[in-house]
Amino acid sequence: MHTLDSAFSALSDPTRRAILARLALGETTVMELARPFQMSQPAVSRHLRVLENAGLIVRRAEGAKHPCRLADNGLREIDQWLEMLRTALSRNYDRLDKLLAEMKSPNHPESEGGNPQ
Repeated sequence: MHTLDSAFSALSDPTRRAILARLALGETTVMELARPFQMSQPAVSRHLRVLENAGLIVRRAEGAKHPCRLADNGLREIDQWLEMLRTALSRNYDRLDKLLAEMKSPNHPESEGGNPQ
């Protein structure tokens, strides 16, 4: 759960979400990531450190460059958690659909126009 807390905390910042959106297109360097933002390269590096500590990105040293990419495991954990919520929500909708179908059924007292008392 700590990883999820860190991931959602990291995702709370719009700059970090924009960085992740850019990394969804493929690996790129810190300098390339910094280009569209009105901030210094060290400020972008701090955002990257938060994303890396949350397990959302992976950075590596390649000479003077430091390419970054999305981290499969961190995103997979978030996706698994969201899938659990999607499944629960789907079951709730299925129960609601069943209840509504029962209420429309000719055998249901409320469907005959009467008010149950």
